[in-house]
Amino acid sequence: MASYDAPGIPPRITLYTNLDCPWCQRVHFVLSELKIPFEQVIIDLDVPRPQWYLDINPRGLVPAIKFSNDVVTNEIIYESNIISQFLVDLRPSNLLPASLADPAAPLRRAKIQFFIDTFMGKLGGQWHAVLRADNPDAKVDEVLANVEKFIEPLLASAAPFYDDSKELTYAETQVAPFLLRIYSLSNGTYLPTKFKTGLQGLPNFSKWAAAVQEHPSIKSNYNETSVLERTGKMMAKLKAKA
Repeated sequence: MASYDAPGIPPRITLYTNLDCPWCQRVHFVLSELKIPFEQVIIDLDVPRPQWYLDINPRGLVPAIKFSNDVVTNEIIYESNIISQFLVDLRPSNLLPASLADPAAPLRRAKIQFFIDTFMGKLGGQWHAVLRADNPDAKVDEVLANVEKFIEPLLASAAPFYDDSKELTYAETQVAPFLLRIYSLSNGTYLPTKFKTGLQGLPNFSKWAAAVQEHPSIKSNYNETSVLERTGKMMAKLKAKA
């Protein structure tokens, strides 16, 4: 990985992760785009968490990071959005400007957070509901209507990334794991194909989504085959319990 070029002692980061977890992928996307080196420890989510990990994170969840630099040693940070925010604040970049970088920076940061919140509420958090719905087609219609009403207008200025940006932004790193899953799973087996085709029919959304999917920091950290396999196992367990 490329070296970290901030002044002082380079940060030492250990990422506790699972490569199939969408919340972990948020952090992987950020680390990849910022080119911050890190050590990786894979946590198996299919078995009870070992005590050594519960000692690090009593919640037993992933992701978590252990962080050290010339000021702090072995600080533990939990939760994907908090870790991601910490990393972009650690190294301001095209992803997210520092709060005082220029007079427009606070507004840009607020707009990015608003987009993430809107996306997760109207789309990113809905694919599981579609997956489990008694009438998936009706649920997809409801979700697509909300995407057209609330998300499509926010992407009118995408160029091709959010808010007239030619480079990847923090917004994409936080919503891409869910965007990619919806596209991967809309194959008629897990999610109705109309889910993907409906999104592709929205001009602003489809142009933006295509750019997100092809960005190297996103594409290199997403394994569609593995996601499909894990979803298949999850659905089999749900059917067995029904």
